[in-house]
Amino acid sequence: MPKARPREGKIRLYVESLTRQPEVFHITPERYARVAARLPEIAAKIDPVLSFDGAKFAENVETADVMVGWEFDCKAVRERAENLALVHITGAGLDHLRPFDWLPSGARLTNNSGVHGEKAGEFAFMAVLMLNNRMPQLMNAQAARKWDRAFASVSAGKTLLVVGVGHMGAEVARYAYRNGLTVLGIRRSGKANRYVHKMGTPDRLAEFLPLADFVVVTAPAVEETKHLIGAAELALMKDTAGLVNMARAHLVDYSALSRVLESGRLSGAILDVFSPEPLPADSPLWSVPRLILTPHCSSDDADLYAEKTLELVFRNIDRLLGGRKLKNVVDLTRGY
Repeated sequence: MPKARPREGKIRLYVESLTRQPEVFHITPERYARVAARLPEIAAKIDPVLSFDGAKFAENVETADVMVGWEFDCKAVRERAENLALVHITGAGLDHLRPFDWLPSGARLTNNSGVHGEKAGEFAFMAVLMLNNRMPQLMNAQAARKWDRAFASVSAGKTLLVVGVGHMGAEVARYAYRNGLTVLGIRRSGKANRYVHKMGTPDRLAEFLPLADFVVVTAPAVEETKHLIGAAELALMKDTAGLVNMARAHLVDYSALSRVLESGRLSGAILDVFSPEPLPADSPLWSVPRLILTPHCSSDDADLYAEKTLELVFRNIDRLLGGRKLKNVVDLTRGY
């Protein structure tokens, strides 16, 4: 790929944070300074501008070589960002930016895939252990002031199906594998992973679902994954199986899931993603039995997320300057 052409020997980096987002995502001067201190040789090649809520966008959009943020004025980027070589999105999902016709010709789009991995793996395994130990049922019993003793066996030896073995799904598989579960995986390429005992492509989902004691969804949200887990797929799962969705609400038919849980099937479900967000107070999901809801916080490290994001951006800037292949380049035809 062509090298970036910095003016005055430095890359112009524009970073946009949003005050409406939790602080975990904010790229502050203090966080920038810590990353720059860890990677001083790369930092010396960067001229940074840190902004919140578009305060400095208009004066920097035309000169920026690299832009980092969650969302931008896409029309202005398309029409005015003539020097742009790279746009980095501070999350893994990109559905809010489609279609990608706003991206200037020659600019690359990258995302935060992988930054979530370690925290996501830990959360997912916690969720699996909660499902294994019947915590959704026990929490319902507590709320009802009911002495409902739900006994369980250990999770080791049981089967986990990871639907979407990308960066996040691979970490989920790693935690499960190292704790004695049999791990099945679904990924578009079908490529093997060292922590997955048996890998399949999406056309084998119906074959794998009846084998799973736990299903964790970490696939990307694209048109072909809408309701990947719908009524037909839920019907294939064991009555005692549990489901976790950490990807996007788009992937699971929540209405069908609610009906299944209300019927008494499945041991429980844990959902971390919704549409819209925040989940409205009048959503029927709040009262579905054996359903635990977490407010889209499963995979974002409170202390390290922003700094890991910056480290990824720094290393990609170094690759840009060296004309090397970038990490996390989004395939615009696939959307991830």
